[in-house]
Amino acid sequence: MQVPLLNLKAQYAPLRDEMRDAILEVMDSQLFVLGNQVKALESSVAQYSQAKYAVGCASGSDALLLALMALDVKSDDEVITTPFSFFATASAITRTGASPVFVDIDPDTYNLDASQLEDAITSRTKAILPVHIYGQCAEMDPILDIAMRHDLPVIEDAAQAIGAEDQGRRAGSMGLAGCFSFYPTKNLGGAGDGGILTTSDERFAERLRRLRTHGGLTEYEHIEIGLNSRLDELQAAVLNVKMKYLDGWSNRRASLSANYTQLLTNAKISFEVVPPVVREEGRHIFHQYVIRVPNHRDSLMLHLKECRVGTKVYYPIPLHRQPCFQYLGKKEGAFPETELAARETLALPMFPELTEEQQVYVVDSIKSFKP
Repeated sequence: MQVPLLNLKAQYAPLRDEMRDAILEVMDSQLFVLGNQVKALESSVAQYSQAKYAVGCASGSDALLLALMALDVKSDDEVITTPFSFFATASAITRTGASPVFVDIDPDTYNLDASQLEDAITSRTKAILPVHIYGQCAEMDPILDIAMRHDLPVIEDAAQAIGAEDQGRRAGSMGLAGCFSFYPTKNLGGAGDGGILTTSDERFAERLRRLRTHGGLTEYEHIEIGLNSRLDELQAAVLNVKMKYLDGWSNRRASLSANYTQLLTNAKISFEVVPPVVREEGRHIFHQYVIRVPNHRDSLMLHLKECRVGTKVYYPIPLHRQPCFQYLGKKEGAFPETELAARETLALPMFPELTEEQQVYVVDSIKSFKP
């Protein structure tokens, strides 16, 4: 048996006719930028994410950058975030001229450890940027409480977490803004790059709309310098088709994840394998199903490759250890939980069309590994 890490073709096959019709509708209209498809998607994502407004943009990376630009983050400012995330989280901060300030992660959820947050705040801190990693929200109440005490805005990096919840609150509704990615591998993935921001602050939404179109009030009147970061109509058309299936897919992922955990628990594996921890007060949408293998992660990966089981490490090099961030002066050992997670975590195949038979094979393949 072969079990891929992800199977986009399996998701596309039953939607092919719907997607073709939606794309042809855009082609027939010859309206490709910021049209009715984008407006419809913005409306549905805002409602789905429990926010008043949504602003489409060209990518999840641009969503982060636009949010920071709308806060006037600039040189000499600091933005607090996690070192255990995709590169765009920190690169968006540095592109404004500001410095990322890292806070270590909770070892159970891999999200920013709020108990260490306040110690990282300085007079230069301009914002707090938690990441909802793997599809599970960070524990937001302590983050929001600290932010309120210090009068700091919170921007949620929800690129992996559309539909995830913390105590009934959707990702993207708890801070000033939420930043989402529609990269094809996401739970709600497009046919290329795309992103969106959510907010319930009308003035902030207005500024985001301006910044995504070169900072212009109109086509030829610009009151500030922005980006060319507009979500294409074709991407929005694809996403509008997929949007109505999103909850079903996310619920299926949760069911598959529970089954994985049960299979791993019952398998009596000869070495330590730790399933993901799911916070009781949240909704985990399982963008990834990530296990910990404390002593044999890399050799297990090679074994699973031989068994034709797809795996991946998110993320093998923490942000503070990236060559481009060496100027921050954070050496090995600066964030021990992040560094340990980078050495021990492993993502198993996870997509809504995954079968239980495939899951059994994945777990049997893990069990057959002899350290």
